[in-house]
Amino acid sequence: MVMYLSYNSDMGLVRQENQDKICAGFLADNIALAVVCDGMGGASSGSVASDIAATEIYRRIMSGFNPNMKPSSIRNLLETAVSAANTIVYEKSKEDIETYGMGTTCVVALVVGKCAHIINVGDSRAYLLNTDGISQITEDHTYVNMLYKHGEITYDEMINHKMKNIITRAIGVDSTVEPDYYEIEESGNFDIFLCTDGLYNYCQPQIIYESVFNKNLDNGVSDLIDYSNACGGRDNISAAVIAN
Repeated sequence: MVMYLSYNSDMGLVRQENQDKICAGFLADNIALAVVCDGMGGASSGSVASDIAATEIYRRIMSGFNPNMKPSSIRNLLETAVSAANTIVYEKSKEDIETYGMGTTCVVALVVGKCAHIINVGDSRAYLLNTDGISQITEDHTYVNMLYKHGEITYDEMINHKMKNIITRAIGVDSTVEPDYYEIEESGNFDIFLCTDGLYNYCQPQIIYESVFNKNLDNGVSDLIDYSNACGGRDNISAAVIAN
């Protein structure tokens, strides 16, 4: 069994700065970690938030992980890392007026052999790709998704809603944060694909699947970024994929 990892980030065609941040790498043979964050805030504060969060989460998981951990301990490690990053970003945001209110989304995948541990805050996503196709693992923490879940709008209305970019949870906005955690066990080949909304707003799931699954990962990620830019590139575009 060989595990593969690829990731890339692009400023897009409209933004003046890339406020996305990715930290990714191998912790050991067949153990890979990827952290993808999408910062928000005025001036450059969004990039400050995403950089702090991604770096801190990656560092804490990398230093705290050992291959003999039980799933419950891995979940605690991921949740503790996200909580610590939230505290650091939150305290940093209060230091001066330029960073006040900054925050970031976050989606994390720690893949240990055939088991994937996922944690997320905000609307950056994780997808599962296998021989059956592609499915979204995470749930968007957005205002329109909340309306959709309560039956107040349809799926099509959610996709095109004028308030679709309003997120209901983010790292660093409040003193505490509540992430969602998922655990997936696979028997065959699978990919865990992480991305920011700058990618999935242009790339439908089937396009992601056809570009990445059982393909060269570096080419697949680059092709999806190019496709997003060709469709307008109105946001920063980031993706990471772990294939096993």
